[in-house]
Amino acid sequence: RLTKPYWSSEEKWAARGLLAAIVVLNLAAVFMEVWFTQINADIFDALQEKNQSGFVHALLVFGGLALVFIAVAVYRLYLNQMLQIRWRRWLTERYLGDWLENQTFYRLQFANTGTDNPDQRIAEDLRSFVQLTLSLSLGFLTNLVSLVSFLAILWSLSGSVTIPWLGIDLPGYMVWVALVYAVAGTWITHWIGRPLARLSFDQQRYEADFRFALVRLRENAESVALQQGEAQEARGFGDRFGRVVANWWSLMRTQKRLVWFTSAYGQIAVIFPLLVAAPRYFSGALPLGSLMQTSQAVGQVQGSLSWLIDAYVNLADWHATTSRLTGFHHAVQSVRADARDHAGVERAAASDGALTLDGLALTLPHGGTPLVRAD
Repeated sequence: RLTKPYWSSEEKWAARGLLAAIVVLNLAAVFMEVWFTQINADIFDALQEKNQSGFVHALLVFGGLALVFIAVAVYRLYLNQMLQIRWRRWLTERYLGDWLENQTFYRLQFANTGTDNPDQRIAEDLRSFVQLTLSLSLGFLTNLVSLVSFLAILWSLSGSVTIPWLGIDLPGYMVWVALVYAVAGTWITHWIGRPLARLSFDQQRYEADFRFALVRLRENAESVALQQGEAQEARGFGDRFGRVVANWWSLMRTQKRLVWFTSAYGQIAVIFPLLVAAPRYFSGALPLGSLMQTSQAVGQVQGSLSWLIDAYVNLADWHATTSRLTGFHHAVQSVRADARDHAGVERAAASDGALTLDGLALTLPHGGTPLVRAD
């Protein structure tokens, strides 16, 4: 409901073209990362063999590739930001149009939809939705391609290991070790960080409620001052900000537990590739360059498989943002449909300038005592 309309809109070809260019640049970056591992292997092999000419050649190739990589990184970011602002502009125009059409912004206040702070959903949630959707989807694609590419390298360098208690040779053992390590880390991360989605949703809502109360006071400053309602307003602010603080403490505790684990996981991941590849190096099966290439490949595979760990907080924010936007979208469409079916008072300009009432009935809110009836 949120994503598809833009990609099939009048801007679809420009949007698809930008997305295709960004995907190509992401794939090019992965290809160059693979190439970097081979160049690093050549550099360390040249150092081990004291091959000066080979070392210089590898450095020159590395320098040229680094320049291309920098250009790819710059335009990948630039085109991504261009697509973000175009998509956000399109969504904002559509959401504002739906919200303003047929007094929907007014009718929404009386509809029992549970939709709070439409200003935040249009101004902030749309921005977050576009940014996080592109970031997470492109990050997932890039890590998937990187995983496949480096798995092939790692499999070719791993060799096999004998499992004594099973009496079998396990081919590509470093691939399996990296898989087990990353899958275990991902599962533990999900188990620890599962409450983040709900807490992020509530935090956005409480922050918006507090901000709305401050804006409401500013807009009604004169009436509050005349009635000396400062104490009552202060109590309302205290209640709203109290919910902000309480939920923030819950977020802090959950994120603290998550950071404990992810930090430990990340530190172990620094030496994990070397620990996995060291047995083959000390046995003489791997030269120094291949050891470094293997270490980088293990790190890339483990990093790609650990994408969920690194992106978990963003995924929780994305889930909360998407829930808020889909709820707002559903509420606006429901109110608009109800307005079409039950139009209420309709106004039309008369050619003679006269005031004519047709089918209008006004009653008191309590008891239904009729005031005006014009058939």
